[in-house]
Amino acid sequence: MSDEKSKSWIERFSHALTGEPKDRNDIIELLRDAEDRHVLNTETLSMIEGVMQVSEMKVREIMVPKSQMIVIESDQTLDEILPIIIDSGHSRFPVIGDDRDKVIGVLLAKDLLRSYFKEDHSQFNITSILREASFVPESKRLNVLLREFKARHSHLAIVANEYGNIAGLVTIEDVLEQIVGEIEDEYDSDDDQSYIKDIGHDEYHINALTTIEDFNEYFKEHFSADEYDTVGGLVLHELGHLPKRGETTQIDGYQFEVLSADNRRIKLLKMKTSSS
Repeated sequence: MSDEKSKSWIERFSHALTGEPKDRNDIIELLRDAEDRHVLNTETLSMIEGVMQVSEMKVREIMVPKSQMIVIESDQTLDEILPIIIDSGHSRFPVIGDDRDKVIGVLLAKDLLRSYFKEDHSQFNITSILREASFVPESKRLNVLLREFKARHSHLAIVANEYGNIAGLVTIEDVLEQIVGEIEDEYDSDDDQSYIKDIGHDEYHINALTTIEDFNEYFKEHFSADEYDTVGGLVLHELGHLPKRGETTQIDGYQFEVLSADNRRIKLLKMKTSSS
């Protein structure tokens, strides 16, 4: 590109930012024009758009729902906690007490490892190594949350709904994914947002965030929604650990196979009915 063309674009961009206020679409159009002129590459443009999007998004849009949270119970022993940490691959875990709606702190895997190599495991007390939990409302904007994560040197926050109950959790990685993007697989689809999709032969693709109520209504079923809000939460409980792709479980005549999952949540399931 010639210096003259580059200068022309820079002048236009400078005017857009310092002149009369422009709306978001005008700025995006200008940035895309810069990509067409090879002033910005596609990856840079995508990240800039991600930064702009983060300022408009709220925590509830990206949080891991309560039904899919991997938690540690305060009365569990070291030998019971270690497999949870190993299987999940996480480094931070909400810890709950007798009340499952109350998080009493956050356990860091590195803190637990220090305790594990002490000689007397019988004296282990998880409350002595817990970090204070941070709580944020569902309505908090992601750009504000990111600033708070940086200021507190924190990586995880518990999300509370308007009634003060636990709604889920959010991590700094969840926020950053909105900027740098998420690795997609062959099961991800931007143009298909259906929560339940009939793929034929009594088989279905089911978004893990499908509510139990919606599942029951669609399949004329009667699964209880008292303890688990989503189908992903139900499958997670049945398996007893955060699964990898390809793992299956049978629930009341339905076979669920995990098609897509990351290190914090189940994303997509394939379900076969009993008649398949």
